[in-house]
Amino acid sequence: MQLVHGEKGNLIKITSLNLDGVMRRRLLDLGFVKGAMVEVVRKSPLGDPIAFRVSQTTIALRKEESSRIEGELVSNGE
Repeated sequence: MQLVHGEKGNLIKITSLNLDGVMRRRLLDLGFVKGAMVEVVRKSPLGDPIAFRVSQTTIALRKEESSRIEGELVSNGE
């Protein structure tokens, strides 16, 4: 599943990052690494950007970026 398809409260385990260059480095530095747990915190009314929490950090990503991060759903937030 792509992070962009996560709903508020979902807990997702990252399986791969399909990004290159500066954006890849930035996300790796923030904790978006294979095996990390990411929580979907908030979606804007139009769905872009989406706020995620990883490694005690909250970051908003555009659909363009979050659609290139793959993961598996661990918890659906209920």
